[in-house]
Amino acid sequence: MKITYDKEADAMYIELVEGEFDHNKKINRDTIIDVDNNGNTLGIEILNVSKKMPHDFLSGIKIENV
Repeated sequence: MKITYDKEADAMYIELVEGEFDHNKKINRDTIIDVDNNGNTLGIEILNVSKKMPHDFLSGIKIENV
């Protein structure tokens, strides 16, 4: 699992597994799921992150036991 944040785009991407992208599914205006050709979820993109999360959230992301 890998989480990246693009400050200019104000977008967070949570890569769940590596794979070949086939298409995406729009969940709502700011949430998009990337899917492979077998329908497996590859990752989740969240747009306008700074408007949804506390300001110190992005600097405090910590992943354990992955």
